[in-house]
Amino acid sequence: MNEPLLSVRNLRVEFPTRRGILTALDGVSFDIAAGEILGVVGESGAGKSITGAAIIGLLEPPGRIAGGEIRLKGERIDNLPADGLRRIRGKRISMVFQDPLTALNPLFRIGEQLSETIQLHTGMKPAAARERAVALLTDVGIPAASRRIDAYPHQFSGGMRQRVVLALALAADPELIIADEPTTALDVSVQAQIIGLMKRLCREHRVAIMLITHDMGVIAETADRVAVMYAGRIAEIGPARDVIKNAHHPYTQGLMGAIPTLVAAAGRLTQIPGTMPRLDAIPKGCAFNPRCPHTFARCVVERPELLQAERSRAACWLHAKAAI
Repeated sequence: MNEPLLSVRNLRVEFPTRRGILTALDGVSFDIAAGEILGVVGESGAGKSITGAAIIGLLEPPGRIAGGEIRLKGERIDNLPADGLRRIRGKRISMVFQDPLTALNPLFRIGEQLSETIQLHTGMKPAAARERAVALLTDVGIPAASRRIDAYPHQFSGGMRQRVVLALALAADPELIIADEPTTALDVSVQAQIIGLMKRLCREHRVAIMLITHDMGVIAETADRVAVMYAGRIAEIGPARDVIKNAHHPYTQGLMGAIPTLVAAAGRLTQIPGTMPRLDAIPKGCAFNPRCPHTFARCVVERPELLQAERSRAACWLHAKAAI
């Protein structure tokens, strides 16, 4: 079996506070292969964005990686000094944010920002960097790129700005792109275009993408595999088609049941009772047990690890032989 491009093992992220230490991620493990799209989905507060920030070294202080390992092509990167992380960030790992205006400086032209990034990571001369910037804008679907390269961010629509941000992420030919809710602020037709663009980038550039979203529709259209997160842990992980069609964790089943369909008979959608627990009030045992319709004695005293469930793995005691 080929070595994964990105390997995360038992990742633990903590936030020290005056009232104690809050654990935002607790034992998160997954791999991403070259050219693969891994979707990461879950409610707000599940730990999706913190996972991406930890990988690229952008945790907000006082957040810190307190345990586990992050390896890029076998090289450990979670314990690198700040200078080492800066050399990797942007060059080998890039990030696409939900709001493209947070990644683009409104005072500089698009071409200036692209050229600066290209020169920083590749050492190209200004003329060559500008030529590559035009090629990147063309590649991500910006019409008349040679003319629009001199426009400012506010002169682009939301969808076009997101394409520019993708071009910026590709400037140094990264191996991994972490896309944090890249389609949330866009209308449905533009979402479809951005999804198609990301799939093409994976296919043509062999770029791995970690796609963070709360939209299972985007996961269904885009991801090869999906990791469902809940309260700082992975609740279920497996091939996207299998997880969507035959979810094995009660939380994933609840998420899927809450999606309206055109073929189902009219009626009430599934509702998951309660809310995501606060970091200072995560229940003992399985964190989902207060909201789960299948809770039994073991669930409230012992925390399950990921257990094999057909082609997926689910952190649920329903899939342990002892629970039968």
